[in-house]
Amino acid sequence: MDKKQLKEFEEKLKQEKESLEGIMEEFASESKDNKGDWKTRFPDFKAEGVLDEEADEVEEYSSLLPIEKTLETKLSNINNALSKLDGDNYGNCEKCGKAIEIERLKIMPEARLCSDCN
Repeated sequence: MDKKQLKEFEEKLKQEKESLEGIMEEFASESKDNKGDWKTRFPDFKAEGVLDEEADEVEEYSSLLPIEKTLETKLSNINNALSKLDGDNYGNCEKCGKAIEIERLKIMPEARLCSDCN
């Protein structure tokens, strides 16, 4: 892989990271103690409200939990890929060590495994 391709992947990863963090910030907060760990914000019932509305908010919270986990995992994979760019081992399969196909990286630049190992 040449330097131009690496730079393109780096830019794509950084853009995707920024986008994901923006989405996550809408409904979750990143832990101050454990960077990369996000927690979906639970509804705050300060004033007495309508029970149905409060139930809806709790239901929405419950539906956001798996979304948080999925986005958090993707963000972790992006951060991992960015650190690999610094260490000159970006694009290598974590299982077999072979180069990950360029076509795969174009679709999913945070890929950790080649097509054979996936």
